Amino acid sequence: MATSSVNPFLSDSDEESERKMGRNKEAGTPGPVAPEHGPPALLLSPQQEGGYGCGGGAAKAEVQRVPLDTIAAQLLRDQYILTALEFHTELQEAGRELPRLRDYFSNPGNFERQTSTPPKDLAPIPGQLNRAGSISTLDSLDFARYSDDGNRETDERLAVLEFELRKAKETIQSLRANLTQAAAFTESDVPLQERKNYKSSPEIQEAVKPLEKRALNFLVNEYLLKINYKLTSITFSDENDDQDFELWDDVGLNIPKPPDLLQMYREYGSHATSSKEMTDVAVGVKPKDLEALPNDTELAALQQPQPQEAKMVQELQDQLSILNSEKLFLASQIRQLKSEIEVLKQQNLAAVAAAPESATLPPTTSEQVPQIRPMDSGEYLDVRSFENDSCNAEKVEMNTCPIDANKDSNIHSIAPSTVTTLIPHDTKETELTTAHSHEPVQFNKPNRTLSPAFHQALLSFCRMATDSRLGVEVSRIADSEQCVMLMLGRCLPHIVPNVLLAKREELIPLILCTACLHPEPKERDQLLHILFNLIKRPDDEQRQMILTGCVAFARHVGPTRVEAELLPQCWEQINHKYPERRLLVAEACGALAPYLPKEIRSSLVLSMLQQMLTEDKADLVREAVIKSLGIIMAYIDDPDKYLQGFELQMSALNDPSERVINATHQVFLPAFAAWTTELGKLQSHLIPTLLSNIEKILRDGEHGLDEHKLHLHLSAMQSLIPPLFALVLKNAPFASKAKLQGEVPQIEVTRFPRPASPLQDVATIIGSREQLSVLLQLYDNQLEHEGTTGWENLLWVVNQLLPHLIETVGNINVTSTSCVHDFSRYFWRLCRTFGKIFTNTKVKPQFQEILRLSEEAVDVSATAGNGVLTKATVPIYATGVLTCYNQEEDRKLLVGFLEDVMTTLSLSHAPLDSLKASFVELGANPAYHELLLTVLWYGVVHTSALVRCTAARMFELLVKGVNETLVAQRVVPALITLSSDPEISVRIATIPAFGTIMETVTQRELLERVKMQLASFLEDPQYHDQHSLHMEIIKTFGRVGPNAEPRFRDEFVLPNLHKLAISNNQQAIDTKRLDIAIQLFEAYSALSCCFISEELMVNHFLPGLKCLRIDMEHLSPEHEVILNSMVKECELKVENRTVQEPQSSMSIAASLVSEDTKTRFLNKMGQLSTSGAMLANVFQRKK
Repeated sequence: MATSSVNPFLSDSDEESERKMGRNKEAGTPGPVAPEHGPPALLLSPQQEGGYGCGGGAAKAEVQRVPLDTIAAQLLRDQYILTALEFHTELQEAGRELPRLRDYFSNPGNFERQTSTPPKDLAPIPGQLNRAGSISTLDSLDFARYSDDGNRETDERLAVLEFELRKAKETIQSLRANLTQAAAFTESDVPLQERKNYKSSPEIQEAVKPLEKRALNFLVNEYLLKINYKLTSITFSDENDDQDFELWDDVGLNIPKPPDLLQMYREYGSHATSSKEMTDVAVGVKPKDLEALPNDTELAALQQPQPQEAKMVQELQDQLSILNSEKLFLASQIRQLKSEIEVLKQQNLAAVAAAPESATLPPTTSEQVPQIRPMDSGEYLDVRSFENDSCNAEKVEMNTCPIDANKDSNIHSIAPSTVTTLIPHDTKETELTTAHSHEPVQFNKPNRTLSPAFHQALLSFCRMATDSRLGVEVSRIADSEQCVMLMLGRCLPHIVPNVLLAKREELIPLILCTACLHPEPKERDQLLHILFNLIKRPDDEQRQMILTGCVAFARHVGPTRVEAELLPQCWEQINHKYPERRLLVAEACGALAPYLPKEIRSSLVLSMLQQMLTEDKADLVREAVIKSLGIIMAYIDDPDKYLQGFELQMSALNDPSERVINATHQVFLPAFAAWTTELGKLQSHLIPTLLSNIEKILRDGEHGLDEHKLHLHLSAMQSLIPPLFALVLKNAPFASKAKLQGEVPQIEVTRFPRPASPLQDVATIIGSREQLSVLLQLYDNQLEHEGTTGWENLLWVVNQLLPHLIETVGNINVTSTSCVHDFSRYFWRLCRTFGKIFTNTKVKPQFQEILRLSEEAVDVSATAGNGVLTKATVPIYATGVLTCYNQEEDRKLLVGFLEDVMTTLSLSHAPLDSLKASFVELGANPAYHELLLTVLWYGVVHTSALVRCTAARMFELLVKGVNETLVAQRVVPALITLSSDPEISVRIATIPAFGTIMETVTQRELLERVKMQLASFLEDPQYHDQHSLHMEIIKTFGRVGPNAEPRFRDEFVLPNLHKLAISNNQQAIDTKRLDIAIQLFEAYSALSCCFISEELMVNHFLPGLKCLRIDMEHLSPEHEVILNSMVKECELKVENRTVQEPQSSMSIAASLVSEDTKTRFLNKMGQLSTSGAMLANVFQRKK
């Protein structure tokens, strides 16, 4: 290894002496030079750190200080390495580093040692120390980490290799720097003419240089990493594996790093390039390439004015003087005209003030003087013309834009008749404008004799950017609103792309104002196009802002320009790929509807919305289309468009989106109904057509009712109830008497159902709540005293609509819960809207006539064959009509009706489906639980066993929705009363209700009471031969067992099923034995889905299955196969539990069965001859 060129151990050599003398001379330090071999001193002198010697003498009073370099040399000579290192560190921290120590400690050669271990008795070789393992110099050695007696040959070798690697890298960097410099100067080798060709012809591309390629590669990779294109960056790095993309110095050491690609792109347009060909003499240009300068003679000839030029200058000056005189003449005429206008204003004001009709409200200025808007001249005031006009004595301000000398030299073409005055709306602005017009801008003319050419040349040194587009705009000042509009029209297309997307809505007022006032149609179209494309995907707030601007634009410009300018923008966006843009179009069609020509509303706009409704796939867009269609319906007055509107309504009702359907009910249907009412087709076409569709749906539903479609049509019928009632009120005999006089009584809050939208509020349809209140008073009085004579609209409701609806209700399948609910809600809303008097006098009598029921006792013999009571008419009348009003007499009427129906159906042995549907619909509302319990108690104490049996079965439907307090106080006592009934059928009928209580109730006391009652049924000897009771108990166990409390299931259900299975083996009658066996099979199949402990499995479940298998062997072999597989699975499960810990709860029939068993099980299930409903319960009754 090479050593340092400085000998650290010779501090007083001749070389050092000479160097010290030289430094003293350079520093200019006075005083004699220190003797060469003077004794060292003890004190240090910072002032003399630069020298090695020190002056000394006994006669000197001051003590001489030893230089720091001398101390360093002494420490290194005496091998005080650690002390020297500490000394070096302290000097570095103080900022006074010594070259001697720096060179010594940075040279690894001073610290190398031999690999062989010297004998212990030999002293260590001076200058050699243990090397650190991870560094190549002693700059950061930690001697405390190592002991003096350790041999660390591996660490030393590693340190040497690290040092060599560092030296190699330095060599590489140095060579690269040389190559970079060589590459940088290769351009000078290119001939000058060839370089000029490259610059003058951009299409001639110079070959990329290696240095340029490496620099561009680095910038491209840096850009890819910045925008998170990491995979692309990795691929790019692999394709350029000869370059290190983490170090810019790899490109070139002496090459500064340029800005990133994005910054260079952004700054590209801001660099002004000169079109002139220039040559820089400081970069090695050959003298022959420079053009020769003209000599003095040629320069004088050039400066001498030419005769032709002098003549042209004189002509221009004469023309300028003529124009100035004409300009002054026109200015005087303008002043005179303005003074005349002022006189006319004063005369008009005096005449208006004298008139008696307008004494309190004087007319505005805009009414007194007609506004004359100037035609656009397209010319502006140019600040550059001030240089030529500075000598003028006066400058007159005119309304039309002054002439730009650079644009139009034919100034004589302006006729005095084209000069007009703009009268602003505000009087203050008028006075201000007039004041300014009477005081033209004047500039002080210097009292100098400079020539105009010299003056112009002098002013040319003012740096003004008038060559670019922006510079031209800045240099011109608009002096009227029309000129401002022209300027905005030119500048806005350049401003918008440079505004942040999040802030572009701030430009909407500016764009709209310019589009409103700009005189050029092409520019207006461009501005409106910018408005609709201002934001790529406008959110709700941004769309509202754009729509607000469109409405303001429409109000300002009128229907003709809205049709010609705004609608084409909407049409262009109708199929845009972004739904936000299409949503903007749909909303704009509705917002602009009031401002369009009426023929356009019913043709073009309606067609656009219809197309979007049928073709657009976005729910939000179709929802907005429906709302806009509702607005359009309020502005269409062409009766021929009614059928098209009806088709749109049906299309909207059949839309798959819930949002679109809700918008149809809230906006479109009320608006369309209002138009239909005006056309007189609400009662003649719209409602009858919907009723016909409902009947068709019910007829087609014999093989499967489309409940969703029926719900949509009935919802539409409900939405038409408010406009139907409003039509009845408006066309009533008393409509002409409805006058707002005095204090109007308030309408009760509960008088009408809550509307789905404000458009369905009857007060909104009528006009006001006060007007509606007056009409309601007259309406109730008319119904109560005078009836419906001569009231055609109400007679249609009574004589056509209600009978049609009641007949339709009779065709409904009573077991369809949703269908019954929808019709019930329709009648409820109809009765609440038309009022209590109408319901009691018109609706209830028609239902009672159909049902043939009255408040008197029911003649059983007469109603035994009445099939109407088994239809949906009963639940719809009970839940839709009798529940409209909740007063005491109304509740009594409902209770009496239900009691009569229960009695009639029970005594006639008719199906109870209609009564069950009534209980289910009413039981969904907790307000009717007490009422239903009253009805059932009537059945409990009835003298007929059939009625008591029906009441017992109705408790099963009611228990699930009633709270546990009512169950404990009302239900359980009633059931216990029935369980001790003399009739066995009544007692059996209570078993399902007891089972439902076990399934739903959590109170321990109630469960124990029910358990005791069920146990009495099983243990009482009088029930041992009751086949029907055993059937009902087993069926109830199978239904409630999976959902009942586990303790009840384990301690009561499974043991009793086991007992019933054992007793069934001893049954002599095969039919009864088979019936019990089938019920047991269903119960065991349902319970197999539950977790059963090993003890219960061994003691009850498996023995019960085996007993059941014995029955099936003789009575139903097809069930035997399934039971065999179930028994095997249970036995296998028990065996596995003895080996493994209990697993989580799972179905016995599905958890451990093999594929072969599954196949046999399913095959046998398909061959069973029992009912499909029974077999389905095997899989459906799961916890």
